[in-house]
Amino acid sequence: MKQDARTRTLSDWEEQMDAWGEAKFRAQQIDQWLWQKGAARFDEMSNLSKSLREQLDQHYDILPIEQDVIQHSNDGTIKVRYRLHDGHLIEAVLIPVPKDNRFTVCVSSQVGCSLSCSFCATGTMKRERNITAAEIVDQVRKVNTLCEATYDHPLTNIVYMGMGEPLLAYKEVIESIDRISSPDGLGMSAKRITISTAGISKAIRRLADDESKVNLALSLHAATDDKRDTIMPINESNNLDELMDALSYYYAQTGNRISYEYIAFQGFNDSIDDARALLRWCQRFPVRINIIEYNPIDGADFSASSEDQLDRFAGFLRKKGIMVTVRRSRGKDIDAACGQLANKE
Repeated sequence: MKQDARTRTLSDWEEQMDAWGEAKFRAQQIDQWLWQKGAARFDEMSNLSKSLREQLDQHYDILPIEQDVIQHSNDGTIKVRYRLHDGHLIEAVLIPVPKDNRFTVCVSSQVGCSLSCSFCATGTMKRERNITAAEIVDQVRKVNTLCEATYDHPLTNIVYMGMGEPLLAYKEVIESIDRISSPDGLGMSAKRITISTAGISKAIRRLADDESKVNLALSLHAATDDKRDTIMPINESNNLDELMDALSYYYAQTGNRISYEYIAFQGFNDSIDDARALLRWCQRFPVRINIIEYNPIDGADFSASSEDQLDRFAGFLRKKGIMVTVRRSRGKDIDAACGQLANKE
């Protein structure tokens, strides 16, 4: 059975070249073709001998993702559904803000999700498997090509905020970040990368111990355990005190930016009392809050807060010195907005 070529390290390739009687520098060439140039087939590796390419093809596979469906929103957002080598489908979203020279890709880290957040379409899906580091890098590479072709601009930011919980796919996510930020990979700055998590305190601490350079976003959505328990089952095993201790540790170890994602639901978490509760969690370390407009999904009994209520909620926090951004939905008409990714036709 062939091995996946993109699970091999540079050291692995050096050992393989030695075993095949090839020069050691061939390993670096293979690694560059796979990660820097994004080769989908060994016969693309033009600076390798034909015999070496044939030997590679005999023993290894390259398993790129393939575009399945692409959708364009009225606001410029583009959603792409990709088919993986085993037939599973995932989605990535390009969010362009040309006036700010900001072009963000939202990548998926799992096929489906196991967390079952009640407001999220992906949470209604079964988690099939983690997405490999190579498949994550492919999403970034392909969406970057799409961004350059459509907007004549490369990607500026990457968020792990698509399908799945990134910190439950820790190994693959970290390897993908290493490949994306390496000069031998895509060469993008880790400071332009954000991991969004529903709150896995143990993994947040591990991220700190691994001296991560990325930004971290907590999908908070409620500022009391009682309310958060009702919409996010993960909170029962990772309550707010535990999460804030982990985030404090992360900030102390790394100094990296932390933000809270907060979807505003009418009559549930958008009152001034809710804002006061949220303020309590803004005192331990510098934090910015992104208040997100709720995007309806099938089967969820929520509605979006009114614009007036959002302004009151955000205004209260700003008066207390908290940095707050109210993010309007992008791509809602093609089910590409926050919480809507579910491989719908």
